[in-house]
Amino acid sequence: MRARVLISGASVAGPALAGWLGRCGCEVTVVEIAPAPRGGGAAVDFRGEVHRTVLERMGVLEELRRLQTGGSPMTFVDNRGRPLLHLPAEFAGGDLEVLRSDLSRVLHNHSADVAEYVFGDHIAHLVEADDGVEVTFASGARRSFDLVVGADGVHSGVRRLVFGPEERFVRHLGYYVATWAVPDFPDLPGGALCHGAPGRMISVGPDNDAASAFAIFRSPRLDYDRHDPEQQRALIAGALAGLGWETPRLLTALDSAPDLYFDSISRVDITPWSRGRVALLGDAACGATLGGMGTGTAVVAAYVLAGELVAANGDHATAFRRYESRMRDYARACQKGGDRTGKFLAPGRIGSWLRNRLLSNEVLLNWMLRQGEDLSSAIDLPHYDLTFVAESDAERR
Repeated sequence: MRARVLISGASVAGPALAGWLGRCGCEVTVVEIAPAPRGGGAAVDFRGEVHRTVLERMGVLEELRRLQTGGSPMTFVDNRGRPLLHLPAEFAGGDLEVLRSDLSRVLHNHSADVAEYVFGDHIAHLVEADDGVEVTFASGARRSFDLVVGADGVHSGVRRLVFGPEERFVRHLGYYVATWAVPDFPDLPGGALCHGAPGRMISVGPDNDAASAFAIFRSPRLDYDRHDPEQQRALIAGALAGLGWETPRLLTALDSAPDLYFDSISRVDITPWSRGRVALLGDAACGATLGGMGTGTAVVAAYVLAGELVAANGDHATAFRRYESRMRDYARACQKGGDRTGKFLAPGRIGSWLRNRLLSNEVLLNWMLRQGEDLSSAIDLPHYDLTFVAESDAERR
């Protein structure tokens, strides 16, 4: 298959698709608004046979296993630090947990030899013609492509340009989430410590050689500037004021944290996932900010989209239709987990008591773990004829 493909987004779905298509003969360009591959970010996980199979076919499974965090147990504590509930590492970490920054770096490295990466730019305008898509970038550059794929997250710019404003497709689920680095927090146990009150929760856990904080709070939709970290810090501090435990110490670290992440917990619902020569992938099509197995779904979807494009020999209309048909029910089922994340981590007073009591039951906990693995594997995964050349083979050529 020969096609000029522009992919917007260089986090997970974008580089995964770039690797597949580049090794199948496409001329691939990945544009990313960030000035360099993104660092920071919380850990992400893969679980179940389907996730492992796709990573293995990509040729990255063993490398990611060498980088895995081992998962992070979670212990919910009261205001004095006394344990209320302990959840094992596999509850949040699945079969394989890695830092998002490590995953992005691995996927970038495995696609950089077959794809062009353009950082610090983004798509400002695009117009579809009979034989391609004319793209104007924010930098002023203009280029033509056969296909465009929006793999640029819940707040997708491609989706906005082609399908319409974000509020038509992104639904706020009632909570906000934040993460930031905590450079000085000694004596952490082998996992995360979590403390909550009705509608709020804050935690701290190991992150490489340092620590990171995670916070979630219930709130109606907030009006704020997504590019103003000082405004976001003020919102977080206000929401967590008076929470107690180690909260003041963690908020002190927030004041100077350079890598703050803050967003609403939302889900994306859009039909169809493509229009003409433009398709959506990963969170842009079916995202859930947290708890929706979005990372695993993204790499599976990238594999299916590449496979269908190659199987259709570049007939994008057929390929996009088959891609969505194979992925939609699977992605939607996984995505529903995001609807429950806020209510699980930061429930009301009765909800907190029920969670702690029920999940202290080992039988129920194991059942929930099996349910998650079954859900992540509930797709009939084709074996596409995709050529994936290892880096050593490419160098010899």
